[in-house]
Amino acid sequence: MSTQETVFVTGGASGIGLAIVEAVLENGWRAMVVDRDERSLAQCREALKASGELVRFVQLDIADEAAVVQAVERCEAEFGPITGLVNSAGIARDQFCLDTGANDFRRILDVNVVGSFVVSREIAKRMRERGRGSIVNIASVSGIRGNVGRVAYGASKGAVIMMTQVMAVELAESGIRVNAVAPGPIETPLVKEVHTDEIRAEWLSRVPQKRYGKPSEIASMAVFLLDHAKAGFVTGQTMCVDGGFTAAGLMGR
Repeated sequence: MSTQETVFVTGGASGIGLAIVEAVLENGWRAMVVDRDERSLAQCREALKASGELVRFVQLDIADEAAVVQAVERCEAEFGPITGLVNSAGIARDQFCLDTGANDFRRILDVNVVGSFVVSREIAKRMRERGRGSIVNIASVSGIRGNVGRVAYGASKGAVIMMTQVMAVELAESGIRVNAVAPGPIETPLVKEVHTDEIRAEWLSRVPQKRYGKPSEIASMAVFLLDHAKAGFVTGQTMCVDGGFTAAGLMGR
């Protein structure tokens, strides 16, 4: 990618999304920080003020299709062609399957799958006109392995992985690459708040590297996949950044 590349990052004001924005800016590219939460956007704006004209901030609920269509059109008009997209926005619940209500299930699918699809569709339309682009979806190891409490979240991330494959095949002739990153346990501010000692011990017993990942490690993979010079022949893939979690079988003691 050249220095004129512009990357649209949903969920970009915090956690993994923010780490991706920071990595994009460090690469000399431009970033659009897209998030639903006003407070997070305000904090992000302050943290990234040194980046000046390289960064823009967009408040958007990706589950609102009409708002997505308008936002993408406005962003391109005001900031130029979007050449990269990272779908990092998502929601989750840790809940036993028999206690999961249909409304909770639908909401998670609506944001994680439908929202990511609509953003991808609208931006891919414009990428196709230019014959070039890269889309990176943030999935999860919960979309690959049957993790307890993740019936809705896991289903949504499994759908994101399949959506990635189908769009990669359908858009390949248009010069658009579509890939996914599946993080394992990552040390985000939210995880620090909600992962108890018991939950941590459970994860670490299943991760061969015996640690949580860093948001910057997910960001590095996302930026690699965005970069046509480095990953130009990579499409339709799901890259697990998980310390070996999805590979592990019997691990000994």
